[in-house]
Amino acid sequence: MKNYKSLVLLFALITGVSTLSSCQKTKVTEKDAIEFTYINEGTEKPANGDFLLYNLEILTQADSVIYSTLTQPFPGYLMANDTIKPQNGMDEIFLSLRVGDSITFEASAKVIFSGNQPAPIKEEDMIKVRLGAYEVKSEAEMQAFYEEAMQKEQGKAAERAKALLVEEAKTIEAYLTKNNLKAQKTESGLYYVIEKEGTGEATTPGTTLSVNYAGYLISGTLFDTSWPEIAKANNIFSEERPYEPLPVSVGLGQVIPGWDEGLMLLKKGSKAKLIIPSPLGYGEGGAGEMIPGNSILVFDVEVTDSKK
Repeated sequence: MKNYKSLVLLFALITGVSTLSSCQKTKVTEKDAIEFTYINEGTEKPANGDFLLYNLEILTQADSVIYSTLTQPFPGYLMANDTIKPQNGMDEIFLSLRVGDSITFEASAKVIFSGNQPAPIKEEDMIKVRLGAYEVKSEAEMQAFYEEAMQKEQGKAAERAKALLVEEAKTIEAYLTKNNLKAQKTESGLYYVIEKEGTGEATTPGTTLSVNYAGYLISGTLFDTSWPEIAKANNIFSEERPYEPLPVSVGLGQVIPGWDEGLMLLKKGSKAKLIIPSPLGYGEGGAGEMIPGNSILVFDVEVTDSKK
C-alpha cells in the first residue's frame, strides 16, 4: 500500500453515490474502525508472489485531489503475501483486495496517512478514498510491464523537456538583457559567460576540478554557495558545513547536466556564469525546498584547481 502509482483509471470514481445500487456491501476494519463500501466486489484473490495492480484517488471533503494515480507513470501495486499481518485499518483494506474490487471510504487524515499527512491538512480533517484493483501479474509480467511503462514515461519526459527548453530560452534571454550580459549558448540550451579565461590544459571527461560556486534561482534567490561571505550576506551561513571548493569529476554524469557541460568549457583559474534551463538542471522534480521543479538556475563558478 505504500506505492500509490498508476497509469490508467479502472473505474469511474464515485460521482453520484446517491444513485448507486442498494446492494452495496459495507464492512468495518478491525483496526481503526474504517467503514468502507464495496461499489463492486471482486472474487479473484492473487496467489502469493503475484502482483495486484490497483488505482487510487485521495481527496479532501471539498473534492480537491490530494493524490491521484492518473498523475503517476506506473500503477499502484502490491505483492500478495498472506503471511503479512495488517498493522492498521488501511493495511486491512489493501491486503484484502481482490481483482474487480471497487471501494470507497472516508476517514480522518490521521488514519489515512498514519499521522504523516501533507500540509496544510490537519489530522482531524476527513479524507475521501476511492480504490480499485484491476489486474494480477506474475513477477516476469510485472517486470516487462514496468519496463514498458518507464520507456513511455521517458519519451513523454523528453518531449516535455524539448518544449521547456524553447519556453525557458525566452526567460533566459530576458534575464540576460536585463542584466546586460552577453552569453554564449550551446546546442543543448546551456547559456554561459566566461568572465575570466583560465590557463593550462583543456578540461576533458574525468578531469577533477575544484570549484567554488554560488547558485541562484533566476529570481535572484541564493540556494547554496561554497563562499562563506556570500552565505553570510544572504543569511544562509551554517557553522556545521565546510566552505571550500567542491571537487567535481566532470563529464561523467556525477552532477547536473548543465554543470557537466559548463565546467568542461573551463580551465584552472576560470570564472564563469552558467545559466541553466531546468531540463539541464534538476528538471521537473526540483531539489528540496529551495529549488522547485522546472527551475532555471544561475551559477557563478570559479575553478581553483584542475587535476587529470
